[in-house]
Amino acid sequence: MPDRTRRPPVRMAHLGLGAFHRAHQAWYTDRADDAWGIAAFTGRSAAAATALAGQDGVYTVIERAAGGDTATLVQSIVAAHDGADERAWRTVLSSPAVSVLTLTVTEAGYHATASGDLDTSDPSVRSDIAALVSGEAARTAPGRVVDGLRARRDAGAGPIAVVSCDNLPGNGSVAERVVRGVARLVDPSLDEWVARNVSFVSTMVDRITPRTTHDDRAVAEGLTGVADAVPVVTEPFSEWVLSGDFPAGRPPWERAGARFVDDVEPYERRKLWLLNAGHSLLAYRGRLLGYDTVADAAGPLADELELHWDEARPLLPLDAAEIDEALGALRQRFANPRIRHVLTQIAADGSFKLPVRVVEPLRRRLAADLPPGHAQLGVLAAWSTYLVRFGATDDASRGLADALRGMLDARARSAAVLRALDAPEELLDPLATRITELERL
Repeated sequence: MPDRTRRPPVRMAHLGLGAFHRAHQAWYTDRADDAWGIAAFTGRSAAAATALAGQDGVYTVIERAAGGDTATLVQSIVAAHDGADERAWRTVLSSPAVSVLTLTVTEAGYHATASGDLDTSDPSVRSDIAALVSGEAARTAPGRVVDGLRARRDAGAGPIAVVSCDNLPGNGSVAERVVRGVARLVDPSLDEWVARNVSFVSTMVDRITPRTTHDDRAVAEGLTGVADAVPVVTEPFSEWVLSGDFPAGRPPWERAGARFVDDVEPYERRKLWLLNAGHSLLAYRGRLLGYDTVADAAGPLADELELHWDEARPLLPLDAAEIDEALGALRQRFANPRIRHVLTQIAADGSFKLPVRVVEPLRRRLAADLPPGHAQLGVLAAWSTYLVRFGATDDASRGLADALRGMLDARARSAAVLRALDAPEELLDPLATRITELERL
């Protein structure tokens, strides 16, 4: 078991304890300063917290480059909790020493509508509101944040920053709207307190973090000489861009390479429309061609990927040199044969991912009097065929998969896909053409 050599005081909380958090925010915090400890809570299963607590929160980050592995021990997580432990959650959030709450709960975890507001028609949201009104524990991420903020208000613990680290445009704004949406329905005075005391920080986060395997545990021990049951494998590349206020202070993340900017939106667009959309292209097209990982599919689909990036490029509010630098890094990252980024993992939750990764740039091309992107439409076409062939893992797409199986006409399938993604009707015929083309391959 890795030994702890320092124990920073708990000054941060995190919801969504998983591999990405440990490879990204916890890694940045560990590198930035040894005075900021994290109390991390799982989003669903308690397994990650149990395993990490068994090592006193210390774990190995393996950076897997094409030429070999390097290992670093991370000690910033000083407490790992089951997310269902509402007493611990309220205790941590009600501490005046805790000034930052970070979130990695996935896009679907915000329970937001397409416009970014709280989805009050969601049974989970309604159940949480009823539970919070009666003083019971919440289950959704917005509900749990409200539960913690209420404990903080009641304890007089002062202001706090909520930092969203999920792949959503304007993720800080979405976090604010869903959290305050729950607070308003539970206790209007709590919503007023949140408005005065809680900042919501938007971020762009980037670091590919595949699932850890049994072999990776052996690698960690070989590199460090210490057995580690919960190492994290990630790529050497990392990026974190933040925009917003921290009313009670924050770690000096810039020491570890984070960037603080006035507006995070250009960086969000760059990541969503180049990296994330590229991943979706490789996931759906790649799986249809029989490939398993990003590295497997990136070579055979390189021309389609380059076309997709060319279609997104004129929509990015960044200078050409910065876009070129980002694309150069992406080509190298996608080709890394030692990062096993599984396509089925990327393909999950397409109904949540594709609107911001592919539909939004298509919408903007139409608004700019540009033709819809051929490769962009190809992602949507491939998604429809993927659903027919492999089915769906998320409830939102399962019904669409069943419906598409009964549709022989490409135009009908195109209409169903556009409805599911709330995409412009102008894409109906060109998408039907792409679906027909894909079916012939």
